[in-house]
Amino acid sequence: MELRHLRCFMAVAEELHFARAAERLHIEQSPLSRAIKELEEDLGAQLFVRTTRSTRLTRAGRMFLEHVPRVFTSLQQAQDSVKAATNGFHGQLRIAFSDGVTPSCFSALLALCRQDEPEIEIRLSEVPLSQQIKGLQDDLYDVGFGQSDEVGDGLIAEPVWNDPLMAAVPARHPVLSYKHVPLDELLRYPLALSDTNTHEGHARQVERVLRRATQEPLVVERVASFDMMMTLVSAGFALGLAGASQIAAGRESSVVARPLAGGSHMLTTYLLRVAGEPSDALARFIERVYAVEPPNGKSSAARAQTDPSEETEP
Repeated sequence: MELRHLRCFMAVAEELHFARAAERLHIEQSPLSRAIKELEEDLGAQLFVRTTRSTRLTRAGRMFLEHVPRVFTSLQQAQDSVKAATNGFHGQLRIAFSDGVTPSCFSALLALCRQDEPEIEIRLSEVPLSQQIKGLQDDLYDVGFGQSDEVGDGLIAEPVWNDPLMAAVPARHPVLSYKHVPLDELLRYPLALSDTNTHEGHARQVERVLRRATQEPLVVERVASFDMMMTLVSAGFALGLAGASQIAAGRESSVVARPLAGGSHMLTTYLLRVAGEPSDALARFIERVYAVEPPNGKSSAARAQTDPSEETEP
């Protein structure tokens, strides 16, 4: 099995069309078909079902597709490590982040890393939470950040930052008559919320809060970015729910952040890592994480006694 076989497989699996895959790889269709046949013979399994009308993955093909991208990720990381060494770096930390974690905390953390250990290269990957968890388990990342502690066996989720959950409201909207917006009042209006695939952990925490209301929310849009959420809110299309720092980072002058009634609702960001003793470099990085002050003035979540009323848990 050669890398060209895997590149051919990935192209066909993503395009599900041999002609388009061949065009993408800048080769003729005949050598592409031959490479797929060689790969199937090597694996002893059929990867694609091909008819005159369609191409689809077999069950074996779908299972193979779960693993192949990690081969290319590992190869890229090996190349990056060589480049880092060439450029004078003496180590590397591979950091994944998901769910749109608190932007001010994350930027402050990176600045602290650059100040304290400029010889350690930081490699960042923004990925969905499920992909981050898989990558940590497969040693593709050293550490990660997300807004869920449901990470499965073998991983640790440590709460590190809290961010107040706020309603994002267009200027001159009726709910601005409330200094603290009641949930039931908020749910009288259409909502734009985070997409459950791209911001899985964030969406889970928000849904826990919404379950406290007596009525079902009218979700008119699931957005893949907080910038899009703020755009929709600014246009008066819907109200939004996001962290105070995320609303502030959107810099939309026509969007007002209002706290929710019924106590302080917090979004928690977790540091995710493999269980066990961290390396020296990772241990120093974790210390810097806890040294970063969240924008709401609270100390890091794991090292503060948090009032239970501030949790987003039901």
